[in-house]
Amino acid sequence: MKRSTFSGLVTAAAFGAPAFLRYAWAEELVTVGTVNASSDVPFFIGDKKGFFREQGLAIKWTPFDSAAKMVVPLGANQLDVAAGAPSAGLYNAVVQGIDLKIVADKGSTPHGFGYMPLLVRSDLAARFTYKDLKGMKVAEPAQGTTTSSTLNEALKQAKLAYGDVTHEYLGFPNHVAAFAGKSIDASLTTEPSATLAVRSGNAVRYAGDDVFYPKQQLAVLLYGANMAKKNPELGRKFMTAYIKAVRFYNDGLARDKRTGHGSLTGKNGKEIIDILTQYTAVKDRTIYEQATPNGNDPDGRVNIDSLRKDLAFFKAQGLVTGNVTADAVHDGSFVDAALKSVGKYKHG
Repeated sequence: MKRSTFSGLVTAAAFGAPAFLRYAWAEELVTVGTVNASSDVPFFIGDKKGFFREQGLAIKWTPFDSAAKMVVPLGANQLDVAAGAPSAGLYNAVVQGIDLKIVADKGSTPHGFGYMPLLVRSDLAARFTYKDLKGMKVAEPAQGTTTSSTLNEALKQAKLAYGDVTHEYLGFPNHVAAFAGKSIDASLTTEPSATLAVRSGNAVRYAGDDVFYPKQQLAVLLYGANMAKKNPELGRKFMTAYIKAVRFYNDGLARDKRTGHGSLTGKNGKEIIDILTQYTAVKDRTIYEQATPNGNDPDGRVNIDSLRKDLAFFKAQGLVTGNVTADAVHDGSFVDAALKSVGKYKHG
């Protein structure tokens, strides 16, 4: 991709935001792939609050219906930044010589922030325990994603194996209709689709993934070669804006002192919900008020132990066969550089 000074105008229409023109004065264009999910909220915040603009960046949003579909264009330098699950496909792409780097946390599950819970169909939930998963039809978004490893950890609670259930591969929004039509028995469903399924009356939240897989690195920020190698200064600028947005997000989080349950009721919570309803397809703010928000490390650090664990699972399933390690794919230098600029985090 040819990199040049950007003097045009970028619209936010494709991103769900008002279609007004912006960033005419920005100097450098960064192309970012998104799935328009609630865990993309640091992007939305960075755009709305002007953090990218402060770094002299214009952002071109490129929507995808799944993070897995970003890997090829990221490797072909058609995208600079992508965000999503560190999947088997990602590691296979690295094995094939595609230059990708995991550079920051985008969604994780510290205590209270299990934003991809195990849901069970309402008519099966009365006496349900983990052991009842055996033989069930369980929905997950695709084969070989971090969700597959999350499900494996849920099954371990009853000493079951990944192959002890029937896997139904459906995009998260489709889980809601699948419960209504009784075509699935259980699911691992990310927010806000999880709350939509529960509110429909067709599913019950059995356990948050923070319970059976605490601190999992569910989603990550990815750089292609344009950012990671060809123009690392651009990568540092983007990361600085991103960390500012992540910290604004963390200042919106709160944890109930009695239950430990996380919510968007912190200082910036109301404004974050306003941003989510502006930038995503879910316009009902009560959904976000009830949904469990994702965790996101305020310093951008990834849980490398979780990445190693999930990669080991992919290899055990025969989904990754090449010689690749999570440590080799991870590059923490951009976070290190950004932290020198933004300083130590103090919860607002």
